[in-house]
Amino acid sequence: MDTAPQAAPSALTFRDATDSDVGALVALVESAYRGESSRAGWTTEADLLEGRRTDPEGVRELISAPNGRLVAVERDGAVIACCQLQQRGEYAYFGMFAVRPDLQGAGLGKAIIAEAERSARQEWGASEMQMTVIDAREDLIAWYERRGYRRTGRMSPFPYEDERFGVPRRPGLRFELLVKPLV
Repeated sequence: MDTAPQAAPSALTFRDATDSDVGALVALVESAYRGESSRAGWTTEADLLEGRRTDPEGVRELISAPNGRLVAVERDGAVIACCQLQQRGEYAYFGMFAVRPDLQGAGLGKAIIAEAERSARQEWGASEMQMTVIDAREDLIAWYERRGYRRTGRMSPFPYEDERFGVPRRPGLRFELLVKPLV
């Protein structure tokens, strides 16, 4: 995920997001996780959370974050997916992963996470990828486990008091840390 666009064999282009991508990225992330549009894919959180998943300010923060990048994934010139990568010492953090709902289930996620892992390992020397996932998302956690991630049992609370992350529709939500060695 160098700053210059790269075409992958799957006809995907990975590039660092810019301020001109903010609107498209907010719309993409919202469509993948919230509201009725998210139900077209399998990554929806609509049964767990209402409200927004991100906003323009949050996306801009990720674009300009030190030691990190927000990656825009394009096909035929259109942004169809994104992910956040952040260097955190010997490991990399993976987040803000979204694939357009009508394109989910076609192998794009596998290709994107593989490229993110390759990039973190080669560009930053990261020996491990980490992420947090809402522990009630068993289907999503199982998908990550099939990609080599393991559950750690290390939980952190969901920020119920901060509506920037959504409005919970049920009690007891928490994040679980998932990890994968990148060796």
